[in-house]
Amino acid sequence: MFSIENPIIIAGPCSAESEVQVLETALEIAKCNKVTIFRAGIWKPRTKPGTFEGVGEIALPWLKKVKEHTNLKIAVEVALPEHVEICLKNRDIIDIVWLGARTTVNPFSVQAIADVIKGSDIPVMIKNPLNPDIELWAGAIERIKKVGITKIAVIHRGFYPFEETHLRNIPKWELAIELKTRYPEIPIINDPSHISGKKEFIPEISQKALNLNFNGLMIETHINPKVALSDAEQQLTPKELIQLLKNLKFRKQTSDNSEFLSLIEQYREQIDSIDYQLLELLSKRMNIIENIGKYKLTNNVTVFQLRRWIKIVETRKEFGKSIGLDTNFVKKILQLVHRESIRKQTKIMNGKDVPKNIDT
Repeated sequence: MFSIENPIIIAGPCSAESEVQVLETALEIAKCNKVTIFRAGIWKPRTKPGTFEGVGEIALPWLKKVKEHTNLKIAVEVALPEHVEICLKNRDIIDIVWLGARTTVNPFSVQAIADVIKGSDIPVMIKNPLNPDIELWAGAIERIKKVGITKIAVIHRGFYPFEETHLRNIPKWELAIELKTRYPEIPIINDPSHISGKKEFIPEISQKALNLNFNGLMIETHINPKVALSDAEQQLTPKELIQLLKNLKFRKQTSDNSEFLSLIEQYREQIDSIDYQLLELLSKRMNIIENIGKYKLTNNVTVFQLRRWIKIVETRKEFGKSIGLDTNFVKKILQLVHRESIRKQTKIMNGKDVPKNIDT
């Protein structure tokens, strides 16, 4: 069902709206042999009441017809234990369930669903929570694993932005990569539709996910997005989906080419050497920081020196730019180093340990 070797392509409408809409969309999607799973929301957890929240069980016969006329597996979102019970009773129709971002964010909801799923063999996909909290995401995975579910995948759909951006949700790729590092055996599927918010950004987000070795894509697809009852701007037509999948470059995890393997190993050895040198230099820098902290303590001088910090940022960014480094990248590194420097000097000032996650 889920594989970390072969790309998993999931497509279908945000919401199941009518039998005609569902079946026509599925039949067109099925023309693309890359797509193996048909997604359709029959229960739609929405932020505000009064918006379209899905048709519920009414859609089950529609999805049954999809299975009868295509080779596609069927996946739906579940947000309540009752939803799970209905899906388990209709396993001849529903092949996969997924937990949405609004559900993953609540451990009580995840546990309630896990309690119902326990003892079944239904595959489960888990979207990241709305907020960028990797522990909530990992916690949902652990709760589902704990009840015996072995067929698990996660869906990276981005995180709610507190400031306006051109994307609907911030990707924060580093969190998805960290989760993949923790659970290398679990496929991670990118949802470019929810990250993009508008379909013109979907190709770029999809290709980046594939370049980062994601295991697949979940792309919202509607036979006529202009009349969609939810998320109209981010849904592709089946024709657009097929063209997108043709244009995307699906890359291999590695290569059997001996020349490639030899060369990349040489580069990696160089990177390893440079990394260790960086760590040694950082250690030396922190030793100097501690000495400065002792002098500040002796002379009753504050830990944070604004003028010095401004000078460091300005001069290092300028130098970094001159040697081809992105200034934002340089600033972020400096901020991390500065935070640790303040932590060390604060420890000296207080004569005790200061937590590493202290807000500085």
